[in-house]
Amino acid sequence: MLRVAAVALCMSAMWAQSLKIEGGVVDDQVVQRGPDGRADLVLAGVTSGAESQGVEARLLSRGIPQPELDWRRIATVQSGKWSGKLSHVSAGGPYRIEVRIAGTAASDRLSGILVGDIWLLAGQSDMEGRGYLTEAIPPLPAVHSFDMRDHWLVAEEPLHTRVDAKDRAYWFENELKQPEPFSGEKLREYLATRDRGTGLGLPFAVEMVRRTGVPIGLVPCALGGTNMDQWSPALKDRGSDVLYGALLRRARAVGGRVKGVLWSQGQSDAYPERSPAFAAKFTNFVAALREDLAAPELPFYFVQIGRLVTDEDIGGHWNLIQESQRKAEQTIAHSGMVATVDESLIDLAHADATSLKRLGVRLANVVCHDLFPEASECSRIEKGPRPVSAVFLDELPKSPLQYMPKSVRVTFASVNGRLQAAGRMAGFSIHQGAGGPLPVIYLIEPDPTDRQALLIRLTGPLPKGAVLRYGYGLDPYCNIVDEANMPVPAFGPMEIR
Repeated sequence: MLRVAAVALCMSAMWAQSLKIEGGVVDDQVVQRGPDGRADLVLAGVTSGAESQGVEARLLSRGIPQPELDWRRIATVQSGKWSGKLSHVSAGGPYRIEVRIAGTAASDRLSGILVGDIWLLAGQSDMEGRGYLTEAIPPLPAVHSFDMRDHWLVAEEPLHTRVDAKDRAYWFENELKQPEPFSGEKLREYLATRDRGTGLGLPFAVEMVRRTGVPIGLVPCALGGTNMDQWSPALKDRGSDVLYGALLRRARAVGGRVKGVLWSQGQSDAYPERSPAFAAKFTNFVAALREDLAAPELPFYFVQIGRLVTDEDIGGHWNLIQESQRKAEQTIAHSGMVATVDESLIDLAHADATSLKRLGVRLANVVCHDLFPEASECSRIEKGPRPVSAVFLDELPKSPLQYMPKSVRVTFASVNGRLQAAGRMAGFSIHQGAGGPLPVIYLIEPDPTDRQALLIRLTGPLPKGAVLRYGYGLDPYCNIVDEANMPVPAFGPMEIR
């Protein structure tokens, strides 16, 4: 009788024990893998009735325990708390983690966890997204988002939902000109009626998963209409009241280590008072972010601004921003640029959903080229056309019946295949110094002797000091791409030698 009572008392104590996960990874989180392609999954929690007992954990994929990560002791309960980790988890998922007090029924679990690469999405409106939501690409289980309320979930458009963000920097101002989040009926109405918000982040991530098989985590941080001063690292002491502070906080909230940054910004700096200082501010921003994240070689990929339809006289400043961005790729290590001057617009300034999808793929091309050369679909990709030189060819008649016209040969690097266009090639202009276009171009065609060059046919000789531009002005028509659909970026003035 005493033995039965003792057993019953023991069983009662076992059932009185409990365990709960309350720290470390959470449901649907993406954990940044290390250079070896693996990550440690940190876990912590509380218990009752289990002092000094062992805590065990295991990792499952599709319901199957992973080899060498089946039930193993990761911690010992001390003062009702425990912490430990599952080490060297391979890139992949979604994973399920089960945790228990050894020898008892007390347990807890997490699900939907991915090990892969995390990308910060920052800048202004094209990154925030202005495409129609009806044209959004569908979610992919291997792509998750750390939403602006600090919740991990399967990523779907719109990624950026600033109206109820955790950080004040994203809130709209109320009637008293004070930042205030939406809530209640106002929030429900906004979410129910919002019809635009697709960006380039999700198309990029889906394409990267398709090519590499590595899961992606996205951290949306962009805000439309913002200039480099609003992203200034000098303001970081103000925390999440400012954009740079919010960006840092969110990066640290996902673990402090990320694969890289995707950036689309510059339109709001294309004005007389801002454009001359843009290059220095942009360079300083990248350097400061790398220092603050303790990642001196943090990959930073950015979008060159495209087109703008306006009657404002800011074309020179717009082109200055574009040229500053093109040169930044050459001077900022571990960076890359994608052009957008050939994209279509949904309004006067923003790329439409189709263009944003294409832009996401173009960013994936550049990232693939730089960071994943071992992947079969990445090893063949070049970064896309980059202008190298423009040389005047003063060609003379070969015979009375065969005339070789005067031309400018424009040579590029990093071309995929040959340069081409749908219809007549367009986008180049020749200028005398800082003046407007000269009416001297009548044909642009591939150079038959060099697949990385174009010939610009001229009506006659060029004036001294003539320069070449591509994508001149605010709203040019540019259509030249390579065989991987990577566009020629806006550039100039380039000296014609």
